[in-house]
Amino acid sequence: MDSTEFPGGKRYNAFVEHVRRLYGQRLQKLVLDAGFTCPNRDGTKGRGGCTYCDNAAFHPGYSTPGKSLSRQIDEGIEFHRTRYRGKAAYLAYFQSFSNTYAPLGKLRSLYVEALSHPAVTGIVIGTRPDCVDGEKLDFLKDLMEGKVLKGWERNLVCGPVTSPVVTVEYGIESCFDATLERINRGHDFACAEKAVNETAARGIPVGAHFILGLPGESKSLMLEQCSLINSLPLTSVKFHQLQIIKGTAMEREFKANPGDFFRPGLEEYLDLVIDILERLRPSLCIERVAGEVPPRFVETPQWGLIRNFDILHRLDEKMEERDARQGSKYKKS
Repeated sequence: MDSTEFPGGKRYNAFVEHVRRLYGQRLQKLVLDAGFTCPNRDGTKGRGGCTYCDNAAFHPGYSTPGKSLSRQIDEGIEFHRTRYRGKAAYLAYFQSFSNTYAPLGKLRSLYVEALSHPAVTGIVIGTRPDCVDGEKLDFLKDLMEGKVLKGWERNLVCGPVTSPVVTVEYGIESCFDATLERINRGHDFACAEKAVNETAARGIPVGAHFILGLPGESKSLMLEQCSLINSLPLTSVKFHQLQIIKGTAMEREFKANPGDFFRPGLEEYLDLVIDILERLRPSLCIERVAGEVPPRFVETPQWGLIRNFDILHRLDEKMEERDARQGSKYKKS
């Protein structure tokens, strides 16, 4: 396998390069808070949410409930304007909590409102696998195929786009039911498999989130789940290190049982990420390998104040040093 098989000269299938290849440019996500909640917060399945979760730690300041979606989009564009100076196109990223956890009529109204903004080319919907059904997925398929917004068009580098980009991202977090139960996730891995399969069967691109370092999971166990990830019809995947957020149930568990947690330094973490990448099928796009939270949410930043772009640069260097490539140890079942 040659590194030139991946766009941008990478040694792994970087999602940002995949998007550039499709559309001729970057599509920047604008994080939105549309006022959703979760079934394991409102009492439907439980209270308190996942043990690691403080949603405020995972979205920027412009994305706050109470603001209209159009205002959040406008402020998000301004936030990113100085960072990305080229031709801009944006995806409305419904990120906070579970963004399909509402009746279809409400979802339709919110998604259409976001797509009506002239700078928005598509939507990314972050949700839980237990918060979708056939009716909602059929609507998203129709939306993606241009059957909902008649006359809708955006001009990109690749040319006119006459139907919105639509992607669903599922928080799966772990492939192991014992871990999912321990973190109060409220669903099992079979639920995630079903949601991913039903979404992909409709032609909708599917992403998934996984957390590395959840309590009770060793490095060998995290590598073991690669075969399960490969078995899912995913388009993209995000990994990030477990962040111990102040005030969460996870912080209390960590203080009581620190030995149950894998807490690597940056170099050891990147070695684990590379070991994972080598075992993932080459067609799977890698959207993220680490996460950031504002320092005020943690007692001590795990790796200091290093930023994601520095982590990605070090990942490239380390893959070169190891002569590592995504999929080099992938075994098709």
